Amino acid sequence: MRQFGGVALPNSAQLTGGSSRRRSKTSSDRKLGNWLLFLGSTSRKEVSKPYLSLTELFILSPPSVVLRARWCPRAAAMFRNQYDNDVTVWSPQGRIHQIEYAMEAVKQGSATVGLKSKDHAVLVALKRAQSELAAHQKKILYVDNHIGISIAGLTADARLLCNFMRQECLDSRFVFDRPLPVSRLVSLIGSKTQIPTQRYGRRPYGVGLLIAGYDDMGPHIFQTCPSANYFDCKAMSIGARSQSARTYLERHMTEFADCNLNELVKHGLRALRETLPAEQDLTTKNASIGIVGKDMEFTIYDDDDVAPFLEGLEERPQRKPAQPAEDTSEKAEEPMEH
Repeated sequence: MRQFGGVALPNSAQLTGGSSRRRSKTSSDRKLGNWLLFLGSTSRKEVSKPYLSLTELFILSPPSVVLRARWCPRAAAMFRNQYDNDVTVWSPQGRIHQIEYAMEAVKQGSATVGLKSKDHAVLVALKRAQSELAAHQKKILYVDNHIGISIAGLTADARLLCNFMRQECLDSRFVFDRPLPVSRLVSLIGSKTQIPTQRYGRRPYGVGLLIAGYDDMGPHIFQTCPSANYFDCKAMSIGARSQSARTYLERHMTEFADCNLNELVKHGLRALRETLPAEQDLTTKNASIGIVGKDMEFTIYDDDDVAPFLEGLEERPQRKPAQPAEDTSEKAEEPMEH
């Protein structure tokens, strides 16, 4: 035991579990995390400093601070997550935190909506600008004549996956002389995004995709996740505040199958508008539309091309302000009738 200010401190053997064997630095650091170090002032206010080394404590602590070391096996678990250091580490609850963090990145991206009818599949996306000096980022990307995607999350990851999808579509046309089926392409994306969820030192893709396509089986809307899961959907929305759009889609889902193209696009715009704050509305600058369907190649509408669709859209209904609660204090004083 070493002495510091009249207080006994743990030696290296105690920090490594009492063994005299030499251990790696990583193992020693993990053991040190189980010592809960307190910096207590004269006012008896205690501040917890987990994972603070003894050397740092000696250097950084002023002379007036009293050091007390107390063994606390669960100190690390109380102050930080021990199971999110790598994507290959499972938590005791059966969760992989790195994948969950990647899915949170999708929720931070701007919203996008996808829906389909019997003959068409439509993507509607909300574009963001980093500042007033920057142009709006593209949210809908062209993949092939019959496939396009909209993204929510990290744009760089989406660009990489989009290039992969384009290459697979080109390979299908050169080798088999036919367009790649949409379901087959989505399966390849699932396999590619699953690889970094199992390999040490890599991170999951931080982007979610809505894939719209048309093939011999008809129109398709697929959703892909950073967890490598993918879903065939009738309609879907991902991104920030996308729950409001999904609520709209669920209410009108039975109408989509028989809609013509213009009505289908309007439903997508209305759903996307639900994700906006009350003081903001869709414009030609922040809205983007992608359409693919029977006898129609995938086409992206941006800027002035969006104006005809927005002109036919009714004004956004004003939300009613919250009503103040009624004053029941007087009623409570009245005797109850029997």
